[in-house]
Amino acid sequence: DAAASDDSDLRNIAHIGTIVSTTAIAVAERTGASGRNVLEAMVLGYEIAGRIDEALTPGRSERGFHSAISTIFGGAVAAGILLGLTREQMTHAIALAATSIGGLHVSATTSVAREYHAGLSATLGLNAALAAQRGFVAEEHVLEMPRGFFAAYGGDHLEDVTKDFGKTWDIVTNMAIKLVPGGHPHHAAAEAAANAAIAGNVDPADVASIMVSAAKYRTLPGPAHPTDLIGVAHSPAYFIAAAVADRGYGWVHASPAKIADPVIGALIDKITVDPNPKPYPDRFPHHHGATVTITLKDGRRFSDHVDFPRGAGPRGIDWADVDAKYRTLVPHAGMAPEKIESSLEVVHELEAVSSVSELTTLLA
Repeated sequence: DAAASDDSDLRNIAHIGTIVSTTAIAVAERTGASGRNVLEAMVLGYEIAGRIDEALTPGRSERGFHSAISTIFGGAVAAGILLGLTREQMTHAIALAATSIGGLHVSATTSVAREYHAGLSATLGLNAALAAQRGFVAEEHVLEMPRGFFAAYGGDHLEDVTKDFGKTWDIVTNMAIKLVPGGHPHHAAAEAAANAAIAGNVDPADVASIMVSAAKYRTLPGPAHPTDLIGVAHSPAYFIAAAVADRGYGWVHASPAKIADPVIGALIDKITVDPNPKPYPDRFPHHHGATVTITLKDGRRFSDHVDFPRGAGPRGIDWADVDAKYRTLVPHAGMAPEKIESSLEVVHELEAVSSVSELTTLLA
């Protein structure tokens, strides 16, 4: 979850993949589980957390809670599957998870508390599964009962928890992998800005104004002129200006040099928000992206709209994009180049790996 480079569920920006992957791999290393076992646990853990968070959309974020309160269920379920919990034990693992976590959205968008939330979610989800295995019990109806989990956190759509269960899988339909740094709500706007700049062969010096249109942008959140990675991650103005300046937005834009780039800074000051954006057809704003229009000083306009950004399940996730991200970010962990390539090969063939220790040994 470091460097704003994780995944997001595009219904309500919950970083479920971060939690199910870390807990599943950790438990699998302990139990000797196979790669296929890990993938099964991740898919099912994601499904439960995703359905719970969908029921909380948009109530959770409107009440000020971060997605950690939902992602913990992914960790508990993924760990529970690999630990071989019985049905009754899994029930209590979920119930224990419901009463184990917190997390305020305002902290996640202004500090490294977002990463702290992720660590807590994984740790406490695993703790819930281990406790249930050892016989700890909790209120079985804690999710739906009065003054229970959904009542406390704004779950107004309980029907979504079980609706069409097993017909589709949330990890396929709603997960997005970040192929660029920063908050996923702004990736579509950055991509639209880059597309418009490319279409117009735009020179930043020729830009008169940039307008972003999306119902979620009544005003632009975050700092207009960020000074560090945390600010960058939550500044759509920076995303858009950088994408126009460089006709693309990528990992390099998390660097100090780009954050201080005067060309990007000047473009930020030219960004305005559409006062009358088209309303959304449902309660999932991040399914509908944004439109960016660049107006040049000679009056020409170039516009583009993106619903789902690259790396999003609905658009399909390309292995080439995953490989490029892995090769860009993993070296920062100090891993030797040969181990990077070997571990990436194992990731590609994870379903056929007999023991997940084949991967963790390379990552050590």
